[in-house]
Amino acid sequence: MFLAGKRALITGSTSGIGLAIARALKGEGAEVVLNGFGDADEIAKLCVELDAMHIGADLTRREGCEELMEATGPVDILVNNAGMQHVAPIEDFPPDKWDAIIALNLTSAFHTARLAVPYMKEQGWGRIICTASAHSLTASPYKAAYVAAKHGLTGLVKTIALEVAESGVTANCISPGYVWTPLVENQIPDTMAARNMSRDDVIKEVILERQPTKRFSQPEEIGAMALFLCSEAAQNVTGANFSMDGGWTAQ
Repeated sequence: MFLAGKRALITGSTSGIGLAIARALKGEGAEVVLNGFGDADEIAKLCVELDAMHIGADLTRREGCEELMEATGPVDILVNNAGMQHVAPIEDFPPDKWDAIIALNLTSAFHTARLAVPYMKEQGWGRIICTASAHSLTASPYKAAYVAAKHGLTGLVKTIALEVAESGVTANCISPGYVWTPLVENQIPDTMAARNMSRDDVIKEVILERQPTKRFSQPEEIGAMALFLCSEAAQNVTGANFSMDGGWTAQ
């Protein structure tokens, strides 16, 4: 239980990758604070399961980020995981979607980090982990805002890592490819119908087309990497971007 006595805030943690990271950190004794939206009863169950507090702040607003950090209190581990996506050609990309994606996927990480770092530096220990994406290293058509935000996130993390390098605080990114989450699973039936393809063909030829292993990462695998980055073994790992994309960005 090497994280006993540490408080961890994980944004976007009511499902999927964020929830898996919260469970991994809790498993090593961390006090976890959940953030995100969803069914109130399901969130209440998660709070019981993880003995956690939930704060459903709107992180597309600076004020929401500040409210989240104030309600959470000092954090030893900050995991910026909240994100959203929209797909459209650049000429048709709705400006309000651009603004929202940049705000949530990138700017919220700036606000939470700027408010978390002073306490971490004072304590001489801290971990900042951002869920980036294979799209932090490569691009895909029709995802202008998401790709821009994820590229920006890696630059932000590198900068933070350099600024806190001698303070006992580290900052790193984890960049998954496709991860088996309810969000991905729920896309499959519509794609099967739209393309008149079998489930297996949709998975291998559409969703995992650019992922050479042709397998999804599991949320628990991302949680395990986050746990490693919080460990003593990773105390000199900072400013890094860990690809967990089945070889996507090796191509």
